[in-house]
Amino acid sequence: MKVVILAAGKGTRMRSSLPKVLQPLAGQALLQHVVNTAHQLNAEQILTVVGHQSHLVEQAMEGQNVDFVAQTEQLGTGHAVQQAVPEITDEDTVLVLYGDVPLTAKSTLDDLLELVSDEHPLALLTINLDNPTGYGRIVRDPHHAVQAIVEQKDANPEQLKIQEVNTGILAAKGAQLKSWLSQLQSNNAQGEFYLTDIIAMCVADGFAVQTTQPASEIEVLGVNDKRQLQGLERQYQMQLAEALMVQGATLIDASRIDIRGEVSIGQDVEIDANVIFEGKVVLGDRVRIGANCVLKNVNLGADTEVAPFSHLEEAVAGEKVAIGPYARLRPGTELADKAKIGNFVETKKAKIGAGSKVNHLTYIGDTLMGSGCNIGAGTITCNYDGANKYQTVIGDDVFVGSDTQLVAPVTVGKGATIGAGSTITKDSPEGKLTLSRSKQLTIKGWQKPTKK
Repeated sequence: MKVVILAAGKGTRMRSSLPKVLQPLAGQALLQHVVNTAHQLNAEQILTVVGHQSHLVEQAMEGQNVDFVAQTEQLGTGHAVQQAVPEITDEDTVLVLYGDVPLTAKSTLDDLLELVSDEHPLALLTINLDNPTGYGRIVRDPHHAVQAIVEQKDANPEQLKIQEVNTGILAAKGAQLKSWLSQLQSNNAQGEFYLTDIIAMCVADGFAVQTTQPASEIEVLGVNDKRQLQGLERQYQMQLAEALMVQGATLIDASRIDIRGEVSIGQDVEIDANVIFEGKVVLGDRVRIGANCVLKNVNLGADTEVAPFSHLEEAVAGEKVAIGPYARLRPGTELADKAKIGNFVETKKAKIGAGSKVNHLTYIGDTLMGSGCNIGAGTITCNYDGANKYQTVIGDDVFVGSDTQLVAPVTVGKGATIGAGSTITKDSPEGKLTLSRSKQLTIKGWQKPTKK
């Protein structure tokens, strides 16, 4: 089975320098959604027909086992599929998809492909719409057999009343498809080569056209402008939110979360409003995410809580971890069980041991921290000298006083205490108090300056 994806259109109504098929939906390009589905179908080959700004489309799909064919002139859907004919053999089953119709379910396409055989070389995906305006109508005979598809601009008043419409998605045997494509004419209102004309050719050849329909209209919605893009985004996000609730998640407001990737959840997960998930996110049992948080490629263990306004990226947390509010976990952060990251704390490439606490106004970067530590407010690991980065090592049960600078590379031994206000440039021994402070002075006779 081979998939042909039509992605050559300019998308003028998008009013964008980005090709239409690269416009984002749930954090991925429209075309990416279609390519993902094609891969799920185990297609032997994915042929993408490109035209407008083809170099950008090809760059976006680089390394995804997608082949490209060029449509230098946009002369209609039939003309677009014709460009892929050299790659199609008589024995192939060909599935035609559209780069701006991103949400067709794999199960729907499986059903469509099952209808195609030597005896039935063409199958269509159709749908019944309350308002079919703009769509090609499915014309059937008195026995309900498909006879043709008539485009909106070519339809007569009686045909315009038909509510069953063409989605554009079809599957066909290679031999017949190539034959029908070679017979296409452009004698229509648009002066284009319509792919839909092959339906009448199939009937004329004595074959019955098979049809199936999707479970939901969202599967066949296309995108032509930013309003439609936003509308589809909201519908899709609600669909994703409903799927989470079916799995048992408590969503405080299902209309105010955004999933731009994949979210896996355990039992009794609670998600507050305005939370954004990106990439791959795993939430263990009883995890709670506060309002206005962003999580990107994050794995959180059971009973972990993320307080509001926190931003987590490429981070891992164990069980019963407390994060935030207003925390920022940057890539490479690993928090062991019962660790605590408080408000206005930033971590990066830091491993923080079980039960350790970094509560306030602190930066911990390139750090290996043991268990049971307490890091005072305003502490900074000075890990960058302007050219290279160095590691800070903090042993178990260390207490670091507030407003301390640990200038890496430096090691603080197990059980050590660092006095508040210190700048530590040398290793601090285990179990000892280390501090560095200038002598406190009070200047006698000093007077506060007055304005002249």
